Amino acid sequence: MERKYALLSVESNIENVNTIKHMLATEAVMIALAKRLGEDEDEWSTTGLIHDVDVELTEDDPHSHSTLGADMARDMGAGEAVAKAILCHNHEHGIPCVTPMEKALYAADPLTGLITASVMIRPDQKIAGLTLDSLKKRYDEKRFAAGANRDQIATCSTLGIELDDFLEIGLTTMQADADQLGL
Repeated sequence: MERKYALLSVESNIENVNTIKHMLATEAVMIALAKRLGEDEDEWSTTGLIHDVDVELTEDDPHSHSTLGADMARDMGAGEAVAKAILCHNHEHGIPCVTPMEKALYAADPLTGLITASVMIRPDQKIAGLTLDSLKKRYDEKRFAAGANRDQIATCSTLGIELDDFLEIGLTTMQADADQLGL
């Protein structure tokens, strides 16, 4: 699946600019994780980019989120591995993440939200000044960005990546894409 078609689908199904930025951030982190783990960067990129393609279509029925998304991914020509990763990233379905790509998406999805929230409380709202130590403090504040599920982020250990390394991968990746992400 070519990225330009995936991005076109995102832009035609998602109106909220911040949701699109979240999907772009997740894509970037997934590429970094694929590089780190020696996996297929194109496949992981697609997975990160389109993982929430159905979120506005399913907002009245959150339980159907990612079920529709997996079907949409298949319709776009994505492989079954991408569709399955999208499906199991929504913990509501209770489908265990088995493959490295599934595990990576499951952990990366809330990480991008935590990083973005950490940037938004900075006086300058710029990611360039956000440090790993500051991000780790925010991670430990359970009431901060409560929607960024810490248990889900911590599953990075199932990929053989320690939490501090995982936080750093996400932070440095998003810092490198700051302009695209509006951060």
